[in-house]
Order: sequence, then C-alpha cells, then structure tokens
Amino acid sequence: MPKMYRVMAFWTAAFAVMALAGGLVPMALIFFANTVFFVAVSFLNLSERMYIYIFGAYLTLFFILFTYWSAFMMDPGSS
Repeated sequence: MPKMYRVMAFWTAAFAVMALAGGLVPMALIFFANTVFFVAVSFLNLSERMYIYIFGAYLTLFFILFTYWSAFMMDPGSS
C-alpha cells in the first residue's frame, strides 16, 4: 500500500510540473503540496486499513472543498 501512495505522489508531481509550465502557479502549488503529503504518508509504514482510512478522508475533504468552490466561488459563465 505505501507503494501506491508513492505512485500517487509521482502523478501529482507530474501534474504540478505541467501546471507550472503552463503558468498555473496556484494549481502547481496545490499539487506540490499533495505530492509532499503522499510521500510523507507513504513512509509512515501504517497498516493497510489505516492507509485506506487516510485515503477516504483525503477524498472526502477534496469532494467537500471542490463542491464548495464550484458552487460558491466560481462565477457562472465567466469563461
């Protein structure tokens, strides 16, 4: 299970580098923070159940924040 967190860290780092190359600095910083989080958790050597709990909490937090952002912070039709 720790290896899967390292895989997620790899992909979030790849997205961060692409965002940085595209000039999306806030997005790049968020993905770099995700990379640091995934790498740090991968070296904790927890039980598989705890890794699943952490991932579930991560997904729950993401969905709540994404829903809040898309509902209250984005202006409809401002593209």
